Amino acid sequence: MKRLPNYSLLWVSFIVFLCTGCNPASQLSVSSPDGNLCLHVETENGKLYYELSRNGKSILDKSRLGFILKEDTLAGHLEITEALHHSFSGTWEQIWGEDRIVENNYHEMTIRVQKTSTPKRKFNVVFRLFNDGFGFRYEFPEQEALKDFVIMDELTEFALTGDHKAWSIPYEAHFYEALYEASPVSKLGWVSTPLTMETNDGLFLSIHEANLTDYAAMNLIPKEGSMTLKANLTPWSTGEKVFMKAPGVTPWRTMIVAESAGDLLLSRLMLNLNEPCRQDTSWIQPGRYIGIWWTYHMHKHTWHTGPRHGATTANALRHIDFAARHGFQGVLIEGWNKGWDTYHFNFTEPYPDFDLKQITDYAASKGVTLIGHHETDGWVSDYENQIEAAFNLYKDHGVQIVKTGYVGKLLDGKERHSSQFGVRHYRKVIELAADKHIMIDNHEPVMPTGLQRTFPNLMTQEGVRGQEWDAWDKDGGNPPVHTTIIPFTRGLAGPMDFTPGTFRFENPVLPQTRVQTTLAKQLALSVVLYSPLQMASDEIENYERNPEPFSFITTCPTTWEQTIVPEAKIGEYVTIARKERGSSGRWFIGSITNEQPREMQLPLSFLDKGKRYKAVIYRDGDKADYRTNPYPVIIEEQEVTGESTLQIAQAPGGGTGIILTVLSSSGATSDIQK
Repeated sequence: MKRLPNYSLLWVSFIVFLCTGCNPASQLSVSSPDGNLCLHVETENGKLYYELSRNGKSILDKSRLGFILKEDTLAGHLEITEALHHSFSGTWEQIWGEDRIVENNYHEMTIRVQKTSTPKRKFNVVFRLFNDGFGFRYEFPEQEALKDFVIMDELTEFALTGDHKAWSIPYEAHFYEALYEASPVSKLGWVSTPLTMETNDGLFLSIHEANLTDYAAMNLIPKEGSMTLKANLTPWSTGEKVFMKAPGVTPWRTMIVAESAGDLLLSRLMLNLNEPCRQDTSWIQPGRYIGIWWTYHMHKHTWHTGPRHGATTANALRHIDFAARHGFQGVLIEGWNKGWDTYHFNFTEPYPDFDLKQITDYAASKGVTLIGHHETDGWVSDYENQIEAAFNLYKDHGVQIVKTGYVGKLLDGKERHSSQFGVRHYRKVIELAADKHIMIDNHEPVMPTGLQRTFPNLMTQEGVRGQEWDAWDKDGGNPPVHTTIIPFTRGLAGPMDFTPGTFRFENPVLPQTRVQTTLAKQLALSVVLYSPLQMASDEIENYERNPEPFSFITTCPTTWEQTIVPEAKIGEYVTIARKERGSSGRWFIGSITNEQPREMQLPLSFLDKGKRYKAVIYRDGDKADYRTNPYPVIIEEQEVTGESTLQIAQAPGGGTGIILTVLSSSGATSDIQK
């Protein structure tokens, strides 16, 4: 191993002093700012490895680094030529998010690596350790021996030290729309990330990636006979993984390390590993919306023209009036544009019974925006040929939000959504939308990786088995456990457009399929499942019949000052409290359970000391049950302080929504039962 320069030795000595888990003789180690995590790098027989420990206990054994290129390998005959160290401590403000202020504190180590054999190609590995985990990425500096090149395989490994309990979905699941299953790591197949795990000694780990830019998405596959997970990049249809140029960088490979399930949800590590936003964002507005949408799933209306066409001028105006009455930001209208009968879409021509100008003018007069819809069926080349004209049309009519969709199983009939081809397309849409001042809700996406920090017009994405499955899944819909898992898996990747808020549980199309929650849980999901653009999914008539529960949804914000997680157990229950931005000081709480009933015991110690609050509680009725009696909701008011503890029974498949408002010198209480 090549000896490090003296200035590197001095810094590494400082790092080793802080990190009790490091080998004191090592020169290639870096710790987290609090000293609990320690990462060490070394070469052995010409191969490059890293390992991670926490308070002296191993989390990752020797895990390999490197690449197989089309014309060469960067896997053996490697030497470390230099190690550089850097630290940073600061904060930044989110335009929208689960917290307004984000702390960004890390120690960084850059390892410079070179092949000892000719040609002596070079690459770097940059490691950043935070108190709640780490990330690393590869850098390919400019060099004569490496210009344009093709990655055939990335050798990155995560050599886990135990057969942890893991929650995963298979790589083969289309659009990531699958139920997360729990199994030991040793039983995993080829899986997508985030991969979340619970260790036998009570730690929680989650492997994912950050800042996926012009690269293929990372999946994981176990190495036979071990607990080692290897990166497996989504390939092009021709077999290559990534086409690259030097200089260039890969996405960050990330792992959250948390002491509790709730702490997983509070990590902002992935956001910190993305680039800051450098554009004007004054036009970006989070909010709630309704849509001409659920009626399609219930077969009351059709996307295409005909006697039951849903996207008519009259129907759009009716929904705009409803949105204006109840304070919704927008109305999503699917099926407005020509092509739904053939799935060859025209993104600038409406059907004859849809007057785009009349509708958008009327919406503007009511303080409501139309949310545009671009379903592509996965034919991205056709979409890219029309997209600028389509965005210009929307911009001319004051439409600033577009829901995009890619329901085709392969893009352009051949490439996977999470391939480099797909990643390039999604980025093109996001960047063009930003230039046109258009916000994006992307369905059938590549798994999010924190790009909303750089492009905050990327408001939310699907990439999850959402509420629509409760309309047409022939196996019965999403089980109650589903929403107690996805905050800790898919939710760690970023905002998800799950579309909670269905109030009618009967399904005339598939009687065996239904929303498998109580009504109170539907309310709580508005807080638990984070999205800055959140849709109230149901038909507006079902909200009109339930005005009291509906008031929780119409009151609930979609961007927050602060988030805490008082209690959580993956697959069983979770309670999330979020503080509203602004001067109101209101808190909104969502708590949900799986198919088992439970009693939530919630200390309110996070409230401001010395202040009194009115708690409006939306809870399950005494005989509520998601299977037999999902509708009863009791709405109660009581006075509380930071010393109070709320004890609330939750039904099977149930939940609780709570609004806490600061009281003045007096406050009233009342009980309302529905």
